[in-house]
Amino acid sequence: MSGAASLPPESAAEPFAFVEPGTPRVLVPVAWALAWANRAMVALGMVALLLASLVLTSSVLSRYFLKASTDWQDETAVFLLVGATFLASAFVQSIRGHVGIEALSTFLPRNIDAARRIAVDAICLAFCALFAWKSWTLMHEAAVDHMTTNSTWGPPLWIPYFLMSLGMTLLALQLLVQLVAGINRWHGPVEKG
Repeated sequence: MSGAASLPPESAAEPFAFVEPGTPRVLVPVAWALAWANRAMVALGMVALLLASLVLTSSVLSRYFLKASTDWQDETAVFLLVGATFLASAFVQSIRGHVGIEALSTFLPRNIDAARRIAVDAICLAFCALFAWKSWTLMHEAAVDHMTTNSTWGPPLWIPYFLMSLGMTLLALQLLVQLVAGINRWHGPVEKG
């Protein structure tokens, strides 16, 4: 299997077949749980995108044909899109689907490219862990202070902050597992899960 993780297999015969080579045994259950969580988040994201498109379409139709104001529809669509974006980010990372400079990997020697990937994963992990921590503090603050948006509908702001917090936490965990697996592959033989 390549360096990218894939979705968990449908059969229970090979429950850890998706785990990246180099993942230490202690992190295999975490990687397995992340793969299942990522699958659930992608499914939720698909539903959220579908709902957002339906909400926006109904908003356009009601504004055009009924000349009705639809404050709630815009914010609902934004909340759904925020959720879909952040909740699916760990899955995208698990397949190494985020934007990367892959042209360098063809020019660099294997060891240096592995070190480059480890460095990028470490920097991304630091950023995402900080982002997750800040999102959780914002979510807590919004919930405690009963913060809402400035619209006439005024939905609570803890909802998008919660979606950001959960998504960034999953992304940070995914990066941690991939970073440790990358370090293990770089420094020694691959430990079987």
